[in-house]
Amino acid sequence: MQLGYFWSFFCFYATVFFLSLGLTDCALGGNETDRLALLEFKARITDPLGVMSSWNDSINFCLWQGVTCSHRHQRVTSLNLMSLQLAGSISPHIGNLSFLRELSLDNNSFSQEIPPEIGRLSRLQYLYLPNNSLSGGIPSNLSRCSNLIKFHVLNNQLFGEIPMEIGSLSKLTLFAVSGNNLTGAIPASFGNLSSLESLAAGENYFSGSIPNALGKLTTLRKLFLHINTFSGTIPPSIYNLSSLTDLYLAGNPFYPGSLPSNLGISLPHLRHLGMFQAQLIGSIPPSLSNASNLEVIQLQLNSLTGQVPTFGNSLGLQLFSIEYNFLGNGGASDLNFLSSLTNATNLRVLVAGDNNFGGMLPELIGNFSTTLEIMRFNDNHIVGNIPAGLQNLINLIVFLAPGNHLSGNIPTVIGELKNLQILSLSFNELSGHIPSSVGNLTNLYEVSLASNNLQGDIPSSLGNCQNLQKLDFSYNNLSGSIPAQVIGLSSLSIYLDLSHNRLSGVLPLQVGNLKNLNVLNVSKNMLSGEIPSTLGSCVMLEFIFMQGNLFQGPIPSSLSSLRGLQELDISNNNLSGEIPEFLGDLIYLQVLNLSYNNFEGVVPVGGVFKNASRTSVIGNSRLCGGTPEFHLPGCNFKHSKGKLSLTWKIVISTLSGLLCLILVLSSYFLFLTRKKRNEPASDFAENLHLMVSYHSLSKATDGFSLANLIGAGSFGSVYKGILDQSGMAFAVKVFTLVRHGASRSFTAECEALRNIRHRNLIKILTVCSSVDYQGNDFKALVYEFMANGSLEEWLHQKPTTEETQETPRSLNLLQRINVTIDVACALDYLHHQCETPIVHCDLKPSNVLLDNDMTGHVGDFGLARILSEATQDLPASRTSSVGVRGTVGYAAPEYGMGSEVSTAGDLYSYGILLLEMFTGKKPTNDIFKEGLNLHNFVRAALPDRMLEIVDPFLLQEIVQWENGGAGGCRVQKSLVSMLEIGVACSAELPHERRNISNVVAELQSIKNEFLGARGHRTITL
Repeated sequence: MQLGYFWSFFCFYATVFFLSLGLTDCALGGNETDRLALLEFKARITDPLGVMSSWNDSINFCLWQGVTCSHRHQRVTSLNLMSLQLAGSISPHIGNLSFLRELSLDNNSFSQEIPPEIGRLSRLQYLYLPNNSLSGGIPSNLSRCSNLIKFHVLNNQLFGEIPMEIGSLSKLTLFAVSGNNLTGAIPASFGNLSSLESLAAGENYFSGSIPNALGKLTTLRKLFLHINTFSGTIPPSIYNLSSLTDLYLAGNPFYPGSLPSNLGISLPHLRHLGMFQAQLIGSIPPSLSNASNLEVIQLQLNSLTGQVPTFGNSLGLQLFSIEYNFLGNGGASDLNFLSSLTNATNLRVLVAGDNNFGGMLPELIGNFSTTLEIMRFNDNHIVGNIPAGLQNLINLIVFLAPGNHLSGNIPTVIGELKNLQILSLSFNELSGHIPSSVGNLTNLYEVSLASNNLQGDIPSSLGNCQNLQKLDFSYNNLSGSIPAQVIGLSSLSIYLDLSHNRLSGVLPLQVGNLKNLNVLNVSKNMLSGEIPSTLGSCVMLEFIFMQGNLFQGPIPSSLSSLRGLQELDISNNNLSGEIPEFLGDLIYLQVLNLSYNNFEGVVPVGGVFKNASRTSVIGNSRLCGGTPEFHLPGCNFKHSKGKLSLTWKIVISTLSGLLCLILVLSSYFLFLTRKKRNEPASDFAENLHLMVSYHSLSKATDGFSLANLIGAGSFGSVYKGILDQSGMAFAVKVFTLVRHGASRSFTAECEALRNIRHRNLIKILTVCSSVDYQGNDFKALVYEFMANGSLEEWLHQKPTTEETQETPRSLNLLQRINVTIDVACALDYLHHQCETPIVHCDLKPSNVLLDNDMTGHVGDFGLARILSEATQDLPASRTSSVGVRGTVGYAAPEYGMGSEVSTAGDLYSYGILLLEMFTGKKPTNDIFKEGLNLHNFVRAALPDRMLEIVDPFLLQEIVQWENGGAGGCRVQKSLVSMLEIGVACSAELPHERRNISNVVAELQSIKNEFLGARGHRTITL
């Protein structure tokens, strides 16, 4: 019996011992799986900082940087590699880390897709991947991560729809996908996420209605659905989520609706209310003041009416924006709400412009918090003086109150605002002198006091404002001379407008310091003396207005240096001498007014003088010649005894012979080179500077009919127009101003295009900013008409149908090479040859237009950015905005993680465009998924499998070259070289991309090699 018990205990403990050995073996096997998975993860990563150098066999993998293991099993539970400049893709082997609870790869440059193998991580609780360049969709099997608490992928390049299976993650508290390219609707299954506290899906392309089911999320605190394309009405149930602290539904085309009257009661914990451009009507509910935790109120760009309630309980208010509404009724009590804002001790932004506010600015604005940085009351009906208490706002950066009825003097205490950068008080009824204390505002970037009743001298102390770029004192009663200190401010680069005053004396020689100035307007004054020759140093000038003064003497020859001059008006002066020939050589000069002076002699016939509708010489009685449209007498040249001397005959004969020889050689040279390749279209230039109105554009486009529609984009539509008076064709881009960002796009395009000119850039003819027949704002840009449409249309034609039996057309190899050179030259000019570098930000085939000669012109500068620090945006009034991402497939990967705009981003877009041109495949083609993209597709095929990926339209041409013998090899080599450039330009990391100047040189070399190959065999191209 005892032996039996002994044997039983022995068997029991032996079993336990061997089982423990087995468990240990299993644990060891799991450890090895984790180690190998980490090494596979490392193998796909570029590590410029060397932070993963510790990931080797010298130490246990649980001690590797960023790795955390459990104490009991020594299994990986956390992988945290935030902000380490890592790049590459996330390895599918991440799915083997079966004990992983946290994966944090924030703020790196990871690309390609989120591996679906993550769905195997059943213990995963925290998945943080924001600010990377991840693409592809959200894996549907993520729903298997049943313990997932937080999913954070902000600012990537994810696309596709949100899988409805996500609605099964009952423990999910955070779902953040803002700043991607996601589409479709928000799944109704999200109403089942009973633990959800934050839903961030702003700045995507979601559509449809906001699901009513979201009203069931009683734990929801933050809801961000701003800047999408949601339609329908805002579900009332959203306003009953009493736990909400942040509500952003702005920038969606909802049906017009009002804010509920009990908003502040039903949402008592509200901190941030972002409802700008949300089609709101009605009034601001007074109950909103009950939400005592409010920090941000953004209600701008709606149709709100009535009085603004007080916000005395909102002590923490930081941003209050109600501009572009219809608030107020012009009465004295409209601004009473301002008194309640003095309790907001952290107020930074107060924006109330473009409303119907009347009354006076109260003295108590001096009691606002000293944290206030931006204050705007522009375009209202405000009367009275500017409060002297303004001096207390020592951190004020922007003060705008133009377009009101302010009167009295500008208070001298304004000089206390040492941080002020923008001061605009134009279009008021201010009087008195401009205080000299304005010279204390050394951070001023822009000052505008136009259209008031100001008197006295321009204070010379303004010369202290060394950052000033815009100065407008026009339409006042200013007198005295122009201070040399002001006219010599070299920082002035955008405009200087002193017109319509009573200024006297000479234009100081220091005007030559304005080397970067774009517009100079000193018209309608009493200035005298000669036009200073130093004006020729202002090489960036495009517009000069000096009419209506007492200037005398000749036009200085130094003005011939102003090669970018577009408009010159020196009419109604006492100028004399001959009209210089160089004015006809300024190829961009569109308008010239020389009328009512004392000019004499022959009127030139070249350039701007060819068209009398753009040139005025009336009121100069001693002029002769010119085009017949000037109706001037012919010129009679008298010579001694009516005959030329023998010496003059010999000289004239010799010069004539040389001239003939030069003309013959020039004609022969032009015959051998590509016609008009490097010349502007002279016929087209004859019709520049059309002064058009809304009526003219509507008539020219047949009421903007669909028959004349030639394109559409995010912010507007493009129509073809024909002017009756000249029969000239043009393209007009009409901006859809109700679309969020359209006005900003219009401004950006104007800002970029007015400072650039190049044969490979689309040329803007004029701008129309008016109202349509319904009284709505109307903004449009008028361009040259490109007869051959866009590169997109040539690369990707619509399929032929029975109704449209069109002959297929395509670009041949030489044409494609030429277009790639054209686009590269345009980028080289924008990046390296402009005074300040310009980044296009949206380069793609639809933005490359082709003229009659198939020359490429880069257009659509609506997203362009000028890299000069001085022209960067000043502090904005709202806390969220759409980042510059360009177009899906063409936008640089680094933009998806919030990187600053750079020329390297354009290089990426150019590389993708080049690859698309020669493969015929869009970067968004259906074949590009599961980690494959156009860049990798081409790179993997070069050089041996080049013919497998080339555009089928080019194959027949290549076969012809092959049949031709030796030339075929050189053509294939040229094509491989082109594709290699595209691959190099579209590299994942910005610093690995080619320099565009080098690319231009390489492309030209490839073209020469290709043309050399043509010598081996002649085929029809």
